[in-house]
Amino acid sequence: MTDRSMRAAVLRETGVPFSIEEVELLAPTDGRVVVRTHASPFCSTDVHNWSGALAKIPPTILGHASIGEVIEVGPGVRTAEVGQRVLVPGTPECGSCYYCSVGEPWQCSELFDLGGVYPDIARGADGALISGAGCVGGYAELMNVSQNQVFPVESELDSDTLSLLGCGITTGYGAVVNAARLRPGESVAVFGAGHLGLWMLQAARVARASFVVVVEPDARRREVARSLGADVVIDPDGEDAVASVQSLTGGRGADVTLEASSSTEAQRAAVLAVRRGGRAVLSGLERGDAEVSIPQVPLSLQSRSVISVQNGNVRMRRDVPECIRLLEQGLFDAMPIITSRYSVDQLDEAREASKNHDDLSGLVVFAH
Repeated sequence: MTDRSMRAAVLRETGVPFSIEEVELLAPTDGRVVVRTHASPFCSTDVHNWSGALAKIPPTILGHASIGEVIEVGPGVRTAEVGQRVLVPGTPECGSCYYCSVGEPWQCSELFDLGGVYPDIARGADGALISGAGCVGGYAELMNVSQNQVFPVESELDSDTLSLLGCGITTGYGAVVNAARLRPGESVAVFGAGHLGLWMLQAARVARASFVVVVEPDARRREVARSLGADVVIDPDGEDAVASVQSLTGGRGADVTLEASSSTEAQRAAVLAVRRGGRAVLSGLERGDAEVSIPQVPLSLQSRSVISVQNGNVRMRRDVPECIRLLEQGLFDAMPIITSRYSVDQLDEAREASKNHDDLSGLVVFAH
């Protein structure tokens, strides 16, 4: 009999410390895969999930992007084999739903049409079922996931680095390449220099932006942005970010603005700081019910494109190999972005570090 007991951080109630428990992973059913977790980045989204701002339903295991090794497959699995190292990103690609069929797998129904009710993946000592948030549940030693949400990776790079491909790297890269479709010589303004904004910055540099300005209130993060190639960094608490971006771009505004802060104020600023006819790409989420107020004239009459991006609007099998190439060639640098490592028992420390901006990407790592 396969031993599927595991240590996991269970969210049993929003806004209180995670419960670190020994639970039993459910056996993989048709089309599902068991993955032994190597690493799961702690994403700032999970600060919101923990607090209840995004309406996750306890008991659940958070962690929506991971990497690990396939150790068991259920009936009918065709896309993964035991022994493969696989990326488990935040978005599946089922290939058969409406969105996948029209070439938009980043909106796959296997995740986004569940109504926030995720598959049960484990059973606690009390007998109650536990779901895997985001269909992943990466803050645990094992994951029970759909075969449509595992993607084999081939690289000599370590799992800590490659784990960032499940969320931050792909979202930042895709915001620039797939959503903004940045052209060489264009100017860029990035709003937010957390891990996502820093990947956007690096992707803009690779795409040969002529000028990149980063808007970030945290002095430590501004310095990291500067070290990764920002031409100018702006403190929005000390100056008008929109006016500053316009002043730096001949009074027009940037050709492309990229929002990576989750702040509705930053999203408004990103739309106002882009030139007439430019592209503003928005990626953050402050709360499930948050609203952004934007003046009508720039929105309706000035030909600005406001583009929503989810996981970089990537196609995993196409875009992940390119991101791996950029990492392997040193064109993407993960070293300044991986700022801490934690055991699953230290998940509340990771949450606090993320909340307080002490981490860019804190990794939850597993020793097996």
